[in-house]
Amino acid sequence: MANDIKDIAHAVEAASVMGLFASPPRMLTLGEPTHGVDAPLRLRNALFRQLVEEEGYRTIAVESDCVAGLLVDDYVTTGSGALDDVLERGFSHGLGASAASRELVRWMRAFNAGRPACDQVRFAGFDGPLEMAWAASPRETLTALHRTLADHVDPGLIPCTPETLDRLLGPDGRWTDPAAMLDPSASFGRSAEAGELRLLADDLGALLHAWTPHLITVTSRDAFDRALLQARAASGLLRYHYWMADSSSSRLARLTGLRDQMMADNLLALAERGPVLVHAHNSHLQRDISSMRMGGRRLEWWSAGAIVNSRLGEAYGFLATAFGTMRHQGVDVPPPDTLEGALYAFPAGPCLVDASELAAAVAATDPVRRASPYFGYAPLDPAHLARIDGVVFIRDVPED
Repeated sequence: MANDIKDIAHAVEAASVMGLFASPPRMLTLGEPTHGVDAPLRLRNALFRQLVEEEGYRTIAVESDCVAGLLVDDYVTTGSGALDDVLERGFSHGLGASAASRELVRWMRAFNAGRPACDQVRFAGFDGPLEMAWAASPRETLTALHRTLADHVDPGLIPCTPETLDRLLGPDGRWTDPAAMLDPSASFGRSAEAGELRLLADDLGALLHAWTPHLITVTSRDAFDRALLQARAASGLLRYHYWMADSSSSRLARLTGLRDQMMADNLLALAERGPVLVHAHNSHLQRDISSMRMGGRRLEWWSAGAIVNSRLGEAYGFLATAFGTMRHQGVDVPPPDTLEGALYAFPAGPCLVDASELAAAVAATDPVRRASPYFGYAPLDPAHLARIDGVVFIRDVPED
């Protein structure tokens, strides 16, 4: 078995990744099986640099707040802001505290220095303005969208005034109360004000689309794309808040699906920009239906990757990452009858294996899915290999 794996294992480099595909994918996604460790992020950084320098990729998208990510993009393209502040406010989910995130942002800024805008690398968050325990107020996105339209469109076409938005939005705390994640009655999402705001967000978004030619001419394509992002985020947040107030048994499954739907919409918009590398949890990028246990229930939903794959087809590529050990979290040497166990028998650094070749190499042993003692680590499911392009394996993950 070890010899078989050795024969099909390659270094995680742009050339070996591109060798998995008949043509370079417009959207190459790289998953990770857990959050909170820098090893897969450093590998991502190195791969992105190679993709930029050798394959012409110019955008990286990460599982972070899409609105906050605009601060990072401004920094890497223009130098606007201070690095520490950009890391603190431009990332969600604690990613800004990662040394690997700092390394990525600094490299992108250095690469862009002196380059024309058309040749610069770009940063994007593609998650909604959400955390596990709360969802943001739609204030920032709605007011930014309204401001763009008010600055460039006939005032008579604007469906409301800024004062009306401010009155309906009220204090941000009514939207961000963490109690609402577990208690639907604590959510503001089905109030009369929230209902009015959903209609206004729809009208503002429709007006933005209707005036596309004019807005691109008087601003720029980049500014217009940002307005589209604000419109998507505003409507997505209001929809999410509405379903946070749902008391049915399908509530959590719907919320997980809505989050990935927001992710998918952002990824499809980024795909129009050109080749993009996407990094997120495997469960957000896989082609198979995703699942998890939450609140005592098994939840199932279609991931952002599955949705985008259904639209992009062969232009979508998925590399899943698996770990051997993560001893600081109690994840020890994997059993030999698992995919991770077969890969662990090859004593080398990070490697890339064609998923179809890996499936053939382990077919005789009929591997089982590994059980993880750590809830935050999701082992690779052998049943998914047929719908994965490549497996990235990191043998031993240290504590950062």
